[in-house]
Amino acid sequence: MRLRITHETVYTYEKPASYAIQTLRLMPRGSQQQFVTEWRIDVSQDCRLSPVEDHFGNLTHAFSIDGPIEELSIVASGEVVTEETTGVLRGTPERLPLSLFLRSTDLTRPDPAIRAFAAAIAEGEEDRLAVLHKLMAEVHDAMRYDEDATEPSTTAADAFQAGHGVCQDLAHVFIAAARSLEIPARYVGGYMLRDDGENVQAAGHAWVEAFVSPALGWVGFDPANDICPTEAYVRVASGLDYLDAAPIRGTRYGGQGEVMKVKVKIEKTGEF
Repeated sequence: MRLRITHETVYTYEKPASYAIQTLRLMPRGSQQQFVTEWRIDVSQDCRLSPVEDHFGNLTHAFSIDGPIEELSIVASGEVVTEETTGVLRGTPERLPLSLFLRSTDLTRPDPAIRAFAAAIAEGEEDRLAVLHKLMAEVHDAMRYDEDATEPSTTAADAFQAGHGVCQDLAHVFIAAARSLEIPARYVGGYMLRDDGENVQAAGHAWVEAFVSPALGWVGFDPANDICPTEAYVRVASGLDYLDAAPIRGTRYGGQGEVMKVKVKIEKTGEF
C-alpha cells in the first residue's frame, strides 16, 4: 500500500518565546514492511536540523532557535510503501538487550490491579503469542477509547482504573501488563490509515510490540483497535513508553500562553 502522510504541528504564543530547543521523532525508517520513498521535515523558523539515531534506533532530528518566537510550525511529510506482515517486525535494528524492555517506567509501572488482570489472562496458557492476543483483546474490552479522558502524563495504572483513554493509554496498560508477565514489550508511535475514510486526524497513532520468541521475534499489537498492525500502519519510533517515542519533545524560555495544534493527514495513493 502506498501512503502519503502530512503531519503538521503549530505552536503559537501570547507572549513570544525567547529561545526553543526541540527533538523530533518524525522520520520513519525503512524495513521489510515499509519502504520510505520520500520524506522531509520543514521548520518555519531558520534553523539547522541535526540528524541523530538514538539508542532505540529512532531517526531523530534536533534544532534550536532564538526568539522572539510568536509562532513555530513543524511539518513532516512524505510517502511510504507498506507491506503486509501480519504484525511481525522484520528488518529493524535490534541493538538493545531484551531485559531492557522488562523495565518499568513511571508511565508503565503496573499496580496490583494490572498485575491481577494480566495474571488472570495468562493463567493456564503456555503459548506466549496466545497470551498476547488475549491481552490485546482484554485491554480493548476493558478500556473505552476517549480522546478527552487523559493527558500525556497519565500513567497506565490511572488510565486502567479510569477505564478509558486514548491509544497511548491503552498501549501503556498493555505494556505494563505484559512486563508484569515477564514479556518484553515496547511502545510504538506512528501513523494508521483509518478504514472509515476519515483521513484527517488530530494526532498520530500508538501501539505496542512484544517479543514472542527467537523464531518469531517482535510482533505488533494494537489494543486500541484490537488488531495486529497491517499494511495500513507506518512505524516511526519506539521506546519504553510514550516519552521515548514522542513526535516532538523540547523546552523553551518564555512563550507564555502556548497553544499547540496538530493535524495529521494520511491518504492511500496506490497499492504499490
